[in-house]
Amino acid sequence: MAKIACIEDLRVLAKRRVPKMFYEYADSGSWTESTYRNNASDFARIRLRQKVAVNMENRSLASTMIGQDVSMPVALAPTGLTGMQSADGEIKAAKAAEKFGVPFTLSTMSICSIEDVAENTTVPFWFQLYVMRDKDYLGKLIDRAKAAGCSALVLTLDLQIIGQRHADFKNGLTAPPKPTLRNIANMATKVRWGLGMLGTKRHSFGNIVGHVAGAEKMGSLAEWTNEQFDPALSWEDVQWIKERWGGKLIIKGILDADDAKLAVKSGADAIIVSNHGGRQLDGALSAIEILPEIVKAVGEKVEIHMDGGIMSGQDVLKAIALGAKGTYIGRAFLYGLGAMGEQGVTCALEIIQKELDLTMAFCGHRQIDEVTSDILIPAEKVFNPYLG
Repeated sequence: MAKIACIEDLRVLAKRRVPKMFYEYADSGSWTESTYRNNASDFARIRLRQKVAVNMENRSLASTMIGQDVSMPVALAPTGLTGMQSADGEIKAAKAAEKFGVPFTLSTMSICSIEDVAENTTVPFWFQLYVMRDKDYLGKLIDRAKAAGCSALVLTLDLQIIGQRHADFKNGLTAPPKPTLRNIANMATKVRWGLGMLGTKRHSFGNIVGHVAGAEKMGSLAEWTNEQFDPALSWEDVQWIKERWGGKLIIKGILDADDAKLAVKSGADAIIVSNHGGRQLDGALSAIEILPEIVKAVGEKVEIHMDGGIMSGQDVLKAIALGAKGTYIGRAFLYGLGAMGEQGVTCALEIIQKELDLTMAFCGHRQIDEVTSDILIPAEKVFNPYLG
């Protein structure tokens, strides 16, 4: 096998090893995918200021996210169907994150359940919550996260209804996959993936099936979520969830300064500036583009994190320079998982860590918590170098 040098290498390998419907679930956006593409391209437009003849010894990426020590300001984002990228994928990713010293966030729409992950890890993980119409089930889901010792609840607010995702529609995305001729033919070429799936009993939504009526008969993912997710979600629901949870609350899906202020008012311990990986409102701003405005609006009142488009350690550094206290990788670790299981997730984290460390050094810093916007070159000078 060729050596893995960057996240793109993991993506290429994952595409070869993971069935098309699950690979494209991770590697696609909504509608025209303009926001999905801009998440990455807007990072590329940000330029860095190189410094020389500075002491680069004894560098440290250690930081904290909501008071939790982290080896670098990067967490694994909540991603649905992670256990369909690789058998028992959530357990593998959580183990890799634990060994690396970064947070793992389990999605409501995971294949492995809250209890599965808790039984296979030794440090608390975070749990991401979608708001369902069934408030009795919702309350019990929160209680299960408490019982498992989860140290933070990540409440996603930008998926009251599901975005228009053409790839998922065309692929007939389900978990487990429906045995159509097209799906069978494609999966037959993914021997490594198939052998892994034969070795596990976890093939459906572990947090849902067996816990909510009708889930055993769910059709496509889009159909089920449109039936079950609550389009009437409001800030009053957020308050109820905060009180029921009683612990650290992170609100995910903020792309507007006014919404950020409401999140602060709701008592959030942190907010995640995010457009759901470009999978919801196509045409929305990228998270990195809106990040400075949200930092300016509420950065002194709440801890600000961001996700969307992070594919390198340089992207992490740029987000930190623009005011984020923490970042999340989704697709980057999923590519690693699909490519090489737990080892691939570790590989993705190692790549991000090395790139972050080297770039920080080139920009003249030794401590990640001391990085500011001074390492960035103003956009007007990038495109008009004769100014100033």
